[in-house]
This record gives sequence, structure tokens and C-alpha cells, in this order.
Amino acid sequence: MRLIRSLLHLLWMAITVIPWATFAIIASLFVSSTRMYWICAGWLRLAVNSGTVILGIQNRITGWENLPQGELEAAVLLVKHQSTWETLVMPAIMPHPLAYVFKRELLYVPFFGWSMARMDMIHIDRSQGARAFHKVVTQGKRLMKQGNWVIMFPEGTRIPRGQAGTYKSGGTRLAIQCGVPVIPIAVTSAKCWPRKAFIKTPGIVDISIGKPIATTGRKPDELMREVQTWIEAEMRRLDPEAYGLEPASAALPAGADADRRR
Repeated sequence: MRLIRSLLHLLWMAITVIPWATFAIIASLFVSSTRMYWICAGWLRLAVNSGTVILGIQNRITGWENLPQGELEAAVLLVKHQSTWETLVMPAIMPHPLAYVFKRELLYVPFFGWSMARMDMIHIDRSQGARAFHKVVTQGKRLMKQGNWVIMFPEGTRIPRGQAGTYKSGGTRLAIQCGVPVIPIAVTSAKCWPRKAFIKTPGIVDISIGKPIATTGRKPDELMREVQTWIEAEMRRLDPEAYGLEPASAALPAGADADRRR
């Protein structure tokens, strides 16, 4: 049954992305970059909602109060990366436009990549090294002045459940240079959508938004270690079984917005 549901969800995304992306590409000629973002985020919301209906994957989100409240209040979101799920779900749930930092090769993916190319995000050529990061800072400052939040996966690639990747300091370097806080986010997506797995499992993905961490006077590597410490500790609290820990006391706090589903 899980195989059939996984096939149906993949088919649904493949069928819907073509007309949606085509519309978005045409619309980009006439609408603002912000409006273009929400058009594309609409398809991601559709993909997430269909994941709930077809795959049985639900999101349980805590820490909404830790997100910036002002319309132009900026931040860099640093997110645990376990699967494709969080790349879909973040724009679907966040109240502000997000600017992903991603490798430019994704722009060549038919329809999905073509529509991404029409969005105001930060695509880089990793082979350019320091020049690529300079582009990230220049565009990041511009986008955050517009009220966008920059989102990055500090591990760089999807990491198997129960493991930690190498946390690179690009996100903290960007935040320090732009003078904005970083917000760590833990995501237990691999419980339902494992890395490189085709068959998905029904269940709950916990998304825990940490408190903003100020960047003034901080060093990138030291700040990233603090981000990593919080995320990995939170991952063990939310998904103790993946780390060989007892599940007791891993439940979300009573009275919090732990039961909120999206």
C-alpha cells in the first residue's frame, strides 16, 4: 500500500508541476517578484497537502513565536536536512517569502527548475569559491531588505536519519555580514521520507523552530557550533529512537502549539 501511495504522490506532483510551472513562467513577465514567489509557493503547498492526503505525512510545528514578527525584519534560517520534504514544506508554511541558496544546476530541471529561474533567489556556481559567496552576501542583503528570509541547509546535503553531517559556516558568515540573527530549525522528515527513498511512510514530521541567535560580535565557526549543538540536541529530543535513546520525555511540551497540523 505504501508503494502505491508513493507512486500516486509522485504522479500527482509530475502532473501538476507542468501546468503550474508554465503558468508561473508566463506570469513572471507581468507580476512582481513577491507575487511570483507566492505563485510558486502555491504549488509547493499543493505538494505538501497532497503528501498529507496521499502519503499520510503530517507536520507538527512548534516555535512559531521565534520567527521575526516585523514585515521587514530579516533572518537567516538554518535548517536540518534529512529529505526532500523540508525543501517542499518550508515555503508552504512560512509567512514570509524565502530565498533559497542553491546550486545553479537545479535551474536546468524541466519545469520545476525553469520556474525557479524566474524567482528572485540566490543560485550560485560552487566552483567559483569566494566569488560565489560574495554573490550570496550581495543578493542576500538586497533580498532581506525587501523582507525576504534567506534559508540554508548548513549540512549541504541530505543526511540519513540519526546522523549529523558537517555543518558548514556559510549561513552564519552571511548572517554576520548582513547583521541579522540566525534561526535554527530541526526537522524529523526522515521518519516518513527517508533520504533517497522512494517509498514513504505515514506519520508525523516534527518541525521545531528555535529562538533567534544574535550575530553581533560573533565568529562564523563558533556561531555555527552553537547552531549545530541546538539542532542536534533537538533532533535527539524529537526523534530519540533514531539515536538509540529512550523515547520518554521526548514528547512536545503540553500547552504549546505542538498539536498544530499543516
